[in-house]
Amino acid sequence: MDPAPQTHPILSYVLARIPTLSKLKPTAAASDFDIEQPPVHTPSPRTPSTAGEFELVERMPGLRHPSVLRAMTRAVADVSAARAALEVLGPRPDHELVDSSRAIIAAAEAGDSEVPEGDLQGCRAVVRLEETHDAYEALLQDAEGRLEKVYRSAMEGTDLDDEAEGKGKEDGLAAGGAEGGDAAVQEEVVAVLKQAEEGKTVESVRLVDRQLRQLPEAFGRIQGVRVLDVSRNQLEVIPDAIGGLDQLEELRLSTNALVSLPDSIGLLSNLKILNVANNRLRALPDSISKCRSLVELDASYNNLTYLPTNIGYELVNLQKLRVHMNKLRSLPSSVCEMTSLYLLDAHFNELCGLPSAFGKLSSLEILDLSSNFSDLKELPASFGDLLNLRELYLSNNQIHALPDSFGRLDKLERLNLEQNPLGMPPSDIVNKGVDAVKEYMSKRWLDILLEEEQKRIAAETPQASSTPKAWLDRSVSWVSGVSGSLVGYLSGNEKSEKDAYLNQQF
Repeated sequence: MDPAPQTHPILSYVLARIPTLSKLKPTAAASDFDIEQPPVHTPSPRTPSTAGEFELVERMPGLRHPSVLRAMTRAVADVSAARAALEVLGPRPDHELVDSSRAIIAAAEAGDSEVPEGDLQGCRAVVRLEETHDAYEALLQDAEGRLEKVYRSAMEGTDLDDEAEGKGKEDGLAAGGAEGGDAAVQEEVVAVLKQAEEGKTVESVRLVDRQLRQLPEAFGRIQGVRVLDVSRNQLEVIPDAIGGLDQLEELRLSTNALVSLPDSIGLLSNLKILNVANNRLRALPDSISKCRSLVELDASYNNLTYLPTNIGYELVNLQKLRVHMNKLRSLPSSVCEMTSLYLLDAHFNELCGLPSAFGKLSSLEILDLSSNFSDLKELPASFGDLLNLRELYLSNNQIHALPDSFGRLDKLERLNLEQNPLGMPPSDIVNKGVDAVKEYMSKRWLDILLEEEQKRIAAETPQASSTPKAWLDRSVSWVSGVSGSLVGYLSGNEKSEKDAYLNQQF
């Protein structure tokens, strides 16, 4: 569902009011009626005439038919109930925790007696909570789908009862063509399949914006095809047979109505580009980790709440990962193993933080973590190990301080820290731009290194020999060592400037 105001303004308005879940006061005036609440008294199904429903019609001029009004009232109530239940359940458990809990349960059921009963019960509780979340989120998705359907009917001025009568005719027409869509599209699909059956080479199949509703199983038998692009259609399912395209290198499924991908996608061992953006995906199949040749993965504009636990261990060749505009709460720790990753775009999610080993992404040059709003509050200490980072976008978060190691990011050219309650570095430094931030954090980093070394020397040296002269002799030797060890992040003119800064400390 796309509740964007520019595409579904009324639906967006309704959904924007649902999360409040506030109770109606008996003395509330009609103008204060909350659209998400059920009527004060239950009306007859045939007489939707309460003050609340009247207000609903007034706010939505497109509603004219009684059946539409009844359906809208029920759908709004169902959405409210589902969201209320999810709020009571609390946060969904971490996906990695769920996976490990299931593994422990499986081991216990297989006869592993070493699993303590207390741990086993805890694992079962985690899995039950996850399954309960799944159940209520499925109910929520169904209710939101019905709400969108009612919205369309209201905007088109049609009665849902009339629409139901015509549905059989529409289904019959759709069934008349195995691939769906108009006759011209069917002929195009048939021509592609016929060419393949005749043994002719078909390296590229592009059926973009053809109103396709179904992809035939026979597509999985087109040997030799390297590119399959069925973007901007009406596909809800991709057949399992897609796994038979063992030569496929590029698969584009963006802007459809997909709610899941087949597990067989893991059989595409030569796949390099996968684009599933702008669908309704709630998860990516674990088997996607088997696509070891994958270089680009775009799963943006979906409803993803997590990524497969082992995705980073297998996709070591991945260079571009786009998962923005989803509902991701965390990134799996395995993502830190993507040593070839060049670009990571995870803006507009619900990220609460990054894995502690995030700095292992040594090839990362572009990172967008903006607009995770109240959820993203800090960056890991290893962040300074991203020595090749050139562009960093952190706007619209709740970051209070950059990590001390931030001063090591010498290659940083673009930095956006807007709309963060930053105290470190101070706002006057941030306002001067990326170079000022780098210089400030770099000096801070060197100060920290120097202070740590002083503490170490003081702890190792007897008090009698801790005279200024003795300390200076030891420190001169230490500075020489540090100058060599910092070559990884100090280079060129910057190195001489920072060494000069160090010398000032003596």
